[in-house]
Amino acid sequence: MTKKRMPVLVVCLLIVLVALVGGAAYGINKLIPTRKQMSLSDYYGQNADGEAALILGTEKLDQKALISGDDVYLPIDVVDGYLNQRYYWDSENKKILYATPSSLTEEKASDSAGGMVWLKDNSVYLHLDYVKKYTDIDAYINKDPDRIAIQNKFSNIETVTVKKDTVIRYRGGIKSEILTEVPKNTVLRLLNEGEDWDQVATDDGYIGYIQKKKVSAADATTYERDFKSETYTYLTMDEPVNLVWHQTTSTDANSYFSDVTQNMTGVNVISPTWFSIADNSGNITNIASGEYVMQAHEKGLKVWGLVDNFSENISTTTVLSSTSARQNLEGQLIAGALKTGLDGINVDFESLSEDVGIHFLQFLRELSIQCHENNLVLSVDNPVPENFTSHYDRAEQGKVTDYVIIMGYDEHYVGSEAGSVASLPWVEQGVKDTLTEVPAERTILAVPFYTRLWKTTDGGALTSEAIGMDQAQKVIADNGAETYWDKTTSQNYGTYEGDGATYQIWLEDSKSIAEKVKLISKYKLAGVAEWKLGFENSGIWKTIAKNLS
Repeated sequence: MTKKRMPVLVVCLLIVLVALVGGAAYGINKLIPTRKQMSLSDYYGQNADGEAALILGTEKLDQKALISGDDVYLPIDVVDGYLNQRYYWDSENKKILYATPSSLTEEKASDSAGGMVWLKDNSVYLHLDYVKKYTDIDAYINKDPDRIAIQNKFSNIETVTVKKDTVIRYRGGIKSEILTEVPKNTVLRLLNEGEDWDQVATDDGYIGYIQKKKVSAADATTYERDFKSETYTYLTMDEPVNLVWHQTTSTDANSYFSDVTQNMTGVNVISPTWFSIADNSGNITNIASGEYVMQAHEKGLKVWGLVDNFSENISTTTVLSSTSARQNLEGQLIAGALKTGLDGINVDFESLSEDVGIHFLQFLRELSIQCHENNLVLSVDNPVPENFTSHYDRAEQGKVTDYVIIMGYDEHYVGSEAGSVASLPWVEQGVKDTLTEVPAERTILAVPFYTRLWKTTDGGALTSEAIGMDQAQKVIADNGAETYWDKTTSQNYGTYEGDGATYQIWLEDSKSIAEKVKLISKYKLAGVAEWKLGFENSGIWKTIAKNLS
């Protein structure tokens, strides 16, 4: 090797060496976790003066809390939506109403901080201590930036435990910025389990990622709590409920009690349609009869007076959203019940729009207090659950009333296509859906004593009329129609031609009713109800009693 080539070789070796060192350094750097802290203002977002970021469980909310000195306030929509829906804003009187099982409490709103309710810029905020009074929560208040972390779930929470001091990062990976340090034995709530990194949340409001090797395997944790709240007690019957509705439209109709009930057997509750909202001030029409109640009691029947919202002259939303009108309605119902010796009140408010949902629930809460003070059973009627009736909130109804009744009919109705009033699969699905929200032992299934006779003209016009069991059988016989058992609906189906039209009928009879009543024992429901007295045939009572037991 010549002397001229030596420098060149040395230079090449140096280049290779530098490259190796650089590569090694780069590789080592990739393996070194970053110690960079994430800006918490970036993480939680910027707060306006007097605002605080709000973290609920494992979710950072867009809404902000308010802080004024040592006072912390939560937006009412956050409280109602996530924590406790019973804080009811009475806009008429500018106060919060809160219904416990036994009493209705209230807190006046103030235009400034310091009280339990702060009305700021037309938005309602509840003091944290006021929320804690009725709600089982833990709250963590932190500075720089101001933030409030709230935990409200304490049972069967999936958790992991930190095995040694470590950090939680914003993202999975050692190069992601650090959110917070966590010492050994810290219990973290597990959101998602990954291959190398778990997504976790701390109780005080950090939501990020931790190396899987630094935490224990997932476990179910239930936290001990010392929060005590008043619980609902219920006025329920010791035997299965067998209720029949008696449609009474005048005081004269009450005098026919003995006639319409003479062949009735097995029934232990009768519900006459005595009360109706008469105007938007919450006044009612009342055709209740003490003589009727006395006769019913002599037959061993409980009497639950029904109240409806069927008048075209009223707006249910207007009545129930006004505290003065709503409470006037409640007072008149209780007075009417006590005057005639009723055993209960049955609420049958139908076609409720979404905007009335929260007011309807408040009505039930307030009425429940007064009913139970006077030993009156409170029941409420609901259509079969559909997506468009979620605002009925059957879960809350089931907590504050004694019985929730499923109106297992009107699958097809005036204006719909022709079909069964109550096919078995449809009714059973309604039961299943209701039981996801309401305890079975306080759920009653209502069945129809009527069917619809559908008429389709040659021109395609479709009409229908509701007819009782005996009339339906007469229609079949008079027109020589053949019927057969339709397995898809669990009903006898018949059709015939006449008057240039096609007639169809899905019959409610002893066989179809038996199949529906069997659902009560299958799902361990509280009992059965029937709409309505006078539409039945003489043998149906034995069918119900046999299948109810």
